[in-house]
Amino acid sequence: MTLATDSLPNDLQSLKALVSAQRAEIERLKMMIAKLRRTQFGRSSEQLEAMIDQLQLSLEELQVSQAEMTPPVEPAPRAVSRRKPLPEHLPRETRVHQPESQCTGCGGTLRHLGEDVSEVLEYVPARFKVIRHVRPKWVCRCCEHIAQVPAPSRPIARGLAGAGLLAHVLVSKVVDHLPLYRQSEIYAREGVDLERSTLADWVGQSSQLLRPLINALGHHVMSGHKVHADDTPIGVLAPGNGKTKTARLWTYVRDDRSAGDSTPAAVWFAYSPDRKGQHPRAHLKSFSGILQADGYAGFAQLYATGTIQEAACWAHARRKFYDVYTDQASPLAREVLQRIAALYAIESEIRGQPPDQRKAARQSRASPLLEQLHAWLNQTLTQVSKKSAWGGAILYALNRWQALTRYCDDGRIEIDNNAAERALRAVALGRKNYLFAGSDAGGERAAAIYSLVGTAKLNGLNPQAYLTYVLEHIAEHPVNRVGELLPWNISLNHTDLCEAA
Repeated sequence: MTLATDSLPNDLQSLKALVSAQRAEIERLKMMIAKLRRTQFGRSSEQLEAMIDQLQLSLEELQVSQAEMTPPVEPAPRAVSRRKPLPEHLPRETRVHQPESQCTGCGGTLRHLGEDVSEVLEYVPARFKVIRHVRPKWVCRCCEHIAQVPAPSRPIARGLAGAGLLAHVLVSKVVDHLPLYRQSEIYAREGVDLERSTLADWVGQSSQLLRPLINALGHHVMSGHKVHADDTPIGVLAPGNGKTKTARLWTYVRDDRSAGDSTPAAVWFAYSPDRKGQHPRAHLKSFSGILQADGYAGFAQLYATGTIQEAACWAHARRKFYDVYTDQASPLAREVLQRIAALYAIESEIRGQPPDQRKAARQSRASPLLEQLHAWLNQTLTQVSKKSAWGGAILYALNRWQALTRYCDDGRIEIDNNAAERALRAVALGRKNYLFAGSDAGGERAAAIYSLVGTAKLNGLNPQAYLTYVLEHIAEHPVNRVGELLPWNISLNHTDLCEAA
């Protein structure tokens, strides 16, 4: 509901009452949204998305109503150009590529013969520009040998897009959650006509160009001793009937910084058309070590082999008790939350310490607390119905107790799987704008770009600056040295970061 300013009450008391009521409603909606978001990565995530969206819309309407109580500030009009691709009004930057001053054939003097000019559409923040690559031709006066610098390489052969523009399109789609058709509309307002089909071609060709780098990133993640794993649904347009199906994006995170390890952190995404257990088994076929994840049954076969150990997530277990506490105001659930909070307090103190010190602290301080909690949960379970929400929360923890307490015996393991959940938040935000992927291939491309963007962020790099650098160099970079282009091997100066911001 929105309110026009002329419909507001005239007396101060009524106006205060209206504002107070709106503030109360805003706080109520915020609390409802927060509660729903706590479960957005759980099994009911698909059903909650629409409800969260509706509540967000209601919240926005109330906030707009309050904003309408003050006169709006009129924005300055913006001039809109409607020129075609590479319009004349765009600033030009000319780069002249001169050959050597003497003929490489005989050493004679060169004379100017002419030049070849090509233009590349590039993007910098808030404006387009056209880079003119000028390659003068020189001919030897003695032997007529023609000298000319080879044409500079482009990310896409004979394409109009420079590396910066391609990186911008990819980041806008994945990080800023702008579908290609919306990007096309935005560029049109700048006088540059880029059809959605053209942008789609650029995304596809860029993804293909980046594939070797994605493979190197996946190898890095799977070569660690511990991996965090999680998944989230993504709508995909089913071929033939125009309807959507529910596919999955899987995330695998290698991040041991909390255990004092300097190995670069990385995240690798994978796409699958469904949630069958065969997909994570295929993703993890080369991995051996500790898998930190939720209680997804599809991982069971991996644990059965003995090459992968399960480490469960205390955040998932805590969420069960928190829901009981918020719904029923249960003092017993509150006690569990307090006991779990004590475990997290220990983790805060030892974060960043080496594994042996973390293990020693956990065994001396956390293990006794866990033993007490285990006995208390078993005792409490005898007093409640196992079919109740309270009983279900207890059973969830007890059935996974060995995996939940494994972190005390290994300082490399984390208390929860929040590293993977943080990686998936970008996907959860993007779903609202993407609506769905156009195909399985589109889902695979999204996974690839999410991998590079997410890893760049984990390593403190501006995703657009990083992708610009990679797209500038990868076409001519030796494929057997593609690992040199991984985010932790790239040093971007301040100018690069500012230009890509």
